[in-house]
Amino acid sequence: MSFSSDEVNFLVYRYLQESGFQHSAYTFGIESHISQSNINGALVPPAALLSILQKGLQYTEAEISLGEDGTEQRLVESLSLIDAVMPDIVATRQNQQNQQKQQMIKSEPPEANGEEAKPTTVAPAPQNSTEMEVDVSIEIPASKATVLRGHESEVFICAWNPTTDLLASGSGDSTARIWDMGDTTTSPNQLVLRHCIQKGGTEVPSNKDVTSLDWNCDGTLLATGSYDGYARIWMTDGRLVSTLGQHKGPIFALKWNKRGNYILSAGVDKTTIIWDAASGQCTQQFSFHSAPALDVDWQTNTSFASCSTDQCIHVCKLSVDKPIKSFQGHTNEVNAIKWDPQGNLLASCSDDMTLKIWSMKQDTCVHDLQAHSKEIYTIKWSPTGPGTANPNMSLILASASFDSTVRLWDVERGACIHTLTKHTEPVYSVAFSPDGKYLASGSFDKCVHIWSTQSGQLVHSYKGTGGIFEVCWNSRGDKVGASASDGSVFVLDLRKL
Repeated sequence: MSFSSDEVNFLVYRYLQESGFQHSAYTFGIESHISQSNINGALVPPAALLSILQKGLQYTEAEISLGEDGTEQRLVESLSLIDAVMPDIVATRQNQQNQQKQQMIKSEPPEANGEEAKPTTVAPAPQNSTEMEVDVSIEIPASKATVLRGHESEVFICAWNPTTDLLASGSGDSTARIWDMGDTTTSPNQLVLRHCIQKGGTEVPSNKDVTSLDWNCDGTLLATGSYDGYARIWMTDGRLVSTLGQHKGPIFALKWNKRGNYILSAGVDKTTIIWDAASGQCTQQFSFHSAPALDVDWQTNTSFASCSTDQCIHVCKLSVDKPIKSFQGHTNEVNAIKWDPQGNLLASCSDDMTLKIWSMKQDTCVHDLQAHSKEIYTIKWSPTGPGTANPNMSLILASASFDSTVRLWDVERGACIHTLTKHTEPVYSVAFSPDGKYLASGSFDKCVHIWSTQSGQLVHSYKGTGGIFEVCWNSRGDKVGASASDGSVFVLDLRKL
């Protein structure tokens, strides 16, 4: 077997992407010149690096378990990956296996009445299952799930159209797709939105990930952001309306304002941009971060917050040439920010394992919520409380972490009201139902769980075929969409469950 450094670099790059380390993947890709290799990423299956490592580990274990006489015996204890690459440990384990073999030979009983003694059957040691048992009664049957195949690489994002049952998805195969889930009697129609760039006077596929997408308020236009540095606006019939080019590097986040006249984007070039949706022109570029901008969220139709790997949060306003407010307090990169439904409180989550709540009325955080034991990847506010369609329900905040848990918070008291613990791998996405009664969560354990926000109990569960990057509810609250690392997108129909 032989392999090139380009092949190794590509597998490491893909592993970083699949594990959710988008910013690390980008930096590694630049330094190792991934874009200059001739590897077709669409042909490389998900989890390829892990698969090769597992096979190598199995081979090493097989070598150790093979005795000097060619017979094989079961390993008493499995090798760890680090042990397998340390020659001294491998040699020691081999000696232990041989000594154990000798002891077994010495202790074998003599032949009885001239007949061969029957070998003793040893049952294999039980393996500890890492999967949480889920009550069969809450499992969503396969008949209620529609699996959408078409993407050729991991699908990082998905979002429902706010007025119709169109589901948009964005993938590492340099396409976004629009799936029509309105007619359940036939297989869903898909529109493929190919992200192309100009090269030598012709359009060629960008071969870059679609990192973000967002529908405008009335569902007539879809905006996408890509690793190729361009934002694009599309019609619901798949036609490209305009290409927005001003960022110098990948776009990590992209949002329409409520009025639908501006689009906001955040890029690795440390800037955020407000775009005029009608003309496709850059209205204003904000250069206040000292490192890549990771997320943005509108507060009003003309003001917004941004966060960055520089650990800072800035609140900016159109036509103002400096931040109107800056928040500092996180000690590691800030992954996501979200304004509450009324635009009064700003929530932020970070690799420093904390969740912080900020107010424009003060410089320090209102709450510093420390309960997660690993990085917090994303946060969502419930569509409840004053000024929402559900004014009689309390406002709550959900946080999803790499510690495999989701937490629900009473922000007014600064208290955790529920810890949701059924996932067994990092949780990448959470989404509230439109009525605020349920929360969907998606994890790299391949499961989508649906919880009651009142009781914290697991209500429904579905296991897909790949790690879940994103979950989302349709506007009626009767379907949940999800996108996964194996290139699949699926829709759970919650009616009649």
